[in-house]
Amino acid sequence: MEHLKFGENMLKDIDVILSDGEGYTVEFKENPDKALVQEVCAFANASGGRVLIGVSDSGKIVGTDTGNVARSRIQDSINQIEPRLPVNMQVYDSIIVITVPQGNNKPYSCSRGFFVRFGPNSQKLERDEIVDFFQSEGHIRYDSIVREDLPIEEKFDEKSYVAYINKAKISEVLGKAAILKNLGCIEYINSKAVFTNAGGLFFRKNSEDIVYQHATVVCALYKGKDKVYILDAKEYSGGMVENIDEAMLFLKRHLKLRYEIEKVQRKNILEIPEKALREALINAVCHRNYFEKGARVMVEVFDNRVGIVSPGGLPKGITDANFGSVSVTRNPVIANLLHRINYIERMGTGINRIRTAMQEAGLELPIFENGDFFKVIFKRVSSASGEADSEADDEAENKAEKMIIKALKSEPAITRKKLQDVAGLSSSKIYRTIVSLKNQNKLIRHGSDRAGFWEVNE
Repeated sequence: MEHLKFGENMLKDIDVILSDGEGYTVEFKENPDKALVQEVCAFANASGGRVLIGVSDSGKIVGTDTGNVARSRIQDSINQIEPRLPVNMQVYDSIIVITVPQGNNKPYSCSRGFFVRFGPNSQKLERDEIVDFFQSEGHIRYDSIVREDLPIEEKFDEKSYVAYINKAKISEVLGKAAILKNLGCIEYINSKAVFTNAGGLFFRKNSEDIVYQHATVVCALYKGKDKVYILDAKEYSGGMVENIDEAMLFLKRHLKLRYEIEKVQRKNILEIPEKALREALINAVCHRNYFEKGARVMVEVFDNRVGIVSPGGLPKGITDANFGSVSVTRNPVIANLLHRINYIERMGTGINRIRTAMQEAGLELPIFENGDFFKVIFKRVSSASGEADSEADDEAENKAEKMIIKALKSEPAITRKKLQDVAGLSSSKIYRTIVSLKNQNKLIRHGSDRAGFWEVNE
């Protein structure tokens, strides 16, 4: 490999980049052809990257015109991307390096359509994929979508509405319609009042309707530590506030109580602080991805733990570094409705309140897992809580990890269903093992859940 003579501000180890070849963040082009703009667009819609012009697909430097006119043409081509995207263009001897940032105003498009980077290739998005992209980037809010199929006069539940405005201490001076409009719960289509999704989730009649069947909360009590024998199960399909309250009652029924006497009154104390459980449950219901129709919020009680699972993972914008310290709302209308009845705060304090409640009770902090689902796991105190996993369990876990890594090496874009078939593992086991491998930095996910791929990092 020929080593290039660059200045002090050269891209670090560019000769290594050339030898490594094209990938998720690197594209080689011999000349600035018509496809250049879609490569830049694809990088902006993904995690950013570099386009090296004057380099063959094999990584050999062939050179290109680096004059002012040539660079001006390249810039004009990039300027057609909407919204406008700032890039950095630099010349190093006979090649041009275009550094593309991850866009802050996704999605970006060019005259050829919408493109995004998947592995070493740029792919044009079809209609459904574009819709998914808009949803994942937060440009379409589920709770604000107007439902013409849910007219107020047919679907309104007076009982839920009255209970809510009493909790929120809202005066009825303005009248029902104005209150619901101000709360973001109804809109008018051709002078007819219809629910938004937020309004439907809180105030619609739910008898025999399947509109929001994915928005139910499922609670289950298992015998032992695995999902084998179900001792009790409930699915709550009422309004959102009712679902939260019923799920909390389920937890109170199935967790241990102890009693403390304060002055002359007896105080009932759950083995896991009610404040922590309630915060985790409300967060799961409030911040879940409601576009995901194939999963529900799950509350699972085992002998050794309680798990609260929310479909969709954390909202975009929350990272490992800022987790627990910033507030990003996936469903702002729902969050506002819950805030008005003091079910949530607006300052992103939920995670810290969970941790504080556990610390004040002298208990182990919960485990937070993020992936396709966001999961909070509370450890229960029991006689077996301090026992180490058996050697058989360790061996089974190692075997599962090896099977999954082997499958992902062979087919990085494999679907979860196919992975179950190939590895011979249950869906829950696949999920737990992938989370574990991600936490160990052995797996890295690139792209969206639907169209992305896995990188094995060993």
